[in-house]
Amino acid sequence: MDLSAVKPRCSVPKPCNHLADYKLKYGLTGYDSLQDKFVTGPNGKTTVCTADKKIPRCFFCDGYRERLYLCLICSSVSCLDHTLLDTRSDCGHDIAVDINRSELYCGRCRDQVYDPDFDTAVVSKYKKDLIVHSNAFESIGERSSKRRRLSSAIDLDLKKWKELPCIRDQRAKSCYPIGLRGLNNLGNTCFMNSVLQALLHVPPLRNYFLSGRHNRGTCQKRSLDRFCLLCDIDIIFSAMFSGDRSPYSPAQFLYSWWQHSANLASYEQQDAHEFFISLLDGIHEKENKLRDTNNDAADCPCIAHRVFSGLLRSDVTCLTCGFTSTTYDPFMDISLHLDPSHCFSTETTNKGSKLNGSTSVSTSTLIGCLDLFTKPEKLGSDQKLHCQNCQQRQDSSKQLSIGRLPLALCLQVKRFEHSLVRKTSRKIDWHLQFPFSLDMSPYLSSSIIRKRLGNRILRFDGDETDVSADYEIFAVVTHSGMLESGHYVTYLRLKNQWYRCDDAWITEVDEATVRASQCYMVFYVQKMLYHKANDEIGCAPSSSRRDSLLSVVGCC
Repeated sequence: MDLSAVKPRCSVPKPCNHLADYKLKYGLTGYDSLQDKFVTGPNGKTTVCTADKKIPRCFFCDGYRERLYLCLICSSVSCLDHTLLDTRSDCGHDIAVDINRSELYCGRCRDQVYDPDFDTAVVSKYKKDLIVHSNAFESIGERSSKRRRLSSAIDLDLKKWKELPCIRDQRAKSCYPIGLRGLNNLGNTCFMNSVLQALLHVPPLRNYFLSGRHNRGTCQKRSLDRFCLLCDIDIIFSAMFSGDRSPYSPAQFLYSWWQHSANLASYEQQDAHEFFISLLDGIHEKENKLRDTNNDAADCPCIAHRVFSGLLRSDVTCLTCGFTSTTYDPFMDISLHLDPSHCFSTETTNKGSKLNGSTSVSTSTLIGCLDLFTKPEKLGSDQKLHCQNCQQRQDSSKQLSIGRLPLALCLQVKRFEHSLVRKTSRKIDWHLQFPFSLDMSPYLSSSIIRKRLGNRILRFDGDETDVSADYEIFAVVTHSGMLESGHYVTYLRLKNQWYRCDDAWITEVDEATVRASQCYMVFYVQKMLYHKANDEIGCAPSSSRRDSLLSVVGCC
């Protein structure tokens, strides 16, 4: 066999065209020039030090509160707005470095871009700093046996730079739950990272993959050196729950997903909800192929449907005779319109802004959106349906309700409007209030029908099971920015503590921060499963070598 003809199972995604053009023209010169500017803090976070200023500021507006970027061509430091202006005004000034995160940013793509050569440059500087720290610990360690043990832990083989750790800066970090790990942005992949962070912490899905229900060792596709989406998902679960804290690069999974969704295989920003549906569809398809079955979504035993699948009931009632026709359709998530009738305005103060006064923000509620979703709707004259009783097309009304609830409930907020007439799209920036504990019983078919019949106490022979209607929130996927150049971030709730997952960075946040976010997808799980999962979640032991030290960003 010609080994040169065999395609590798995984390859690091190619950089965006603008980064490729930059490297073709300048090579690694720009990366090498940053060596003296990289500074690694005691927590292992690498930043870019600029000039002698204690607080870096934008060269154009002197701002410092927002993210700042260093242009790799002219070395100017600017805020995001002026970075984009610099990109448009100067040909070739496309690539910059986020000075606080040491990540590449493309002004043309308006997103982070990934380059392993840049990671190598960051790690190269980190290794030099580590040697200095290691020598310091060796000299101090002669007077302390405890410090000698710490020094020996740091004295690692520099050839294995992927395993290099740095000293933990805060003891509290050792209490982070296992499974909290950043995901490197591979170039406009924040949509993927945000959804993966949520799915990784769905209790039934997590238990399925971590218990080895999909065995990579016996997978036929993997043994034939072919791509298997389930195997690559299993690899991500293993990596994320390994206890390693360094950000993980899901390049192999991205390439595998591209094989399943060829129409989405590009470096353009994608919709997080579309990726979520595509991924669940991929799991369903691959499991059915492995079982050599072709199950309908309503009774499919695949893990995607066992966790997320519910049943939606649709009642169409003839307004002439009152005859009701009922149909059932499976759902993997529920898409909700923002309810204008339950919308109210709130005033927010513009603190720190040059403009005085306050801004009015439209606010809706998740409960109002669910009420709107299950509210009877009169169908238009062009939507008349054939009545089986009248035997002709009649005016009718339609009402949706939930016949069966899933174990994990995903609610998507429709924030993007597309007008076919005007051929325009816009984002709805309303704030949405959502509860942390959600009771779905008012939206069950039994409740809806009893309410329709005057709240009479009637026996209901529906399709509802004994599944609990009480849910707890565990993840929120948010979208900030404009329709064309936004950014996705996920908030995770583990052991009643919220964490912000922004690509490679994990930070603790309070409830107020989560409630103020612009939610796009809200994930709930049955209350019993949520509390059971919290009892099972472990923390990295502070005495273990792997978890007593934090790995450097970008080492995966």
